[in-house]
Amino acid sequence: MRIGLYFGSFNPIHYGHITLAQYVLRECNMDEVWLMVSPNNPLKDKSELWDETLRYRFTQEALKNIEGLRASDFEFSLPQPSYTVITLKALSAAYPQHSFTLIIGSDNMAVFHLWKDYQLILSNYPIVVYPRRGNDMKALKQRYPQMQVLHDAPLYDISSTQIRRLLAEGKDVSSLTPIDINSLQKHLNSPIQP
Repeated sequence: MRIGLYFGSFNPIHYGHITLAQYVLRECNMDEVWLMVSPNNPLKDKSELWDETLRYRFTQEALKNIEGLRASDFEFSLPQPSYTVITLKALSAAYPQHSFTLIIGSDNMAVFHLWKDYQLILSNYPIVVYPRRGNDMKALKQRYPQMQVLHDAPLYDISSTQIRRLLAEGKDVSSLTPIDINSLQKHLNSPIQP
């Protein structure tokens, strides 16, 4: 099968993540898109992350009735911080019957040269890129011509940071995330920080 790998903290998952994953599934002729919950992205501040098991459970719950999308905790058993190149090698070894395509945002395309062994990734895995506001797509495409830019991918002004802030303020986030708000609030009343 052709599997799209959409890595993220999903801290928490929201409708923008889901809609984008569905778009890639459809437009790039993927058999499935796996939302890879990253326990520790080396380019992000871990202190802002909710517990990885909780983020995975919320992602799993959000995708349970969506055909072609699935949550993955594959990185949880790998060394941390989570380097994509290590995960890709491990996935290819564990699932030799599948071919994997990396799905990244143009914000990650802009810092791709900072990724561990990025040239190895470029040489061995297809990469599709969804544009995000504030990136010079023409310059980035010149830097990485082998990446496929999804110019018509939907843009959403939703962020997990925004959801966490609204929750901390006691505001309704039901229009931003499919996660059950009562469940989310229950967990936020525990030691998890918004």
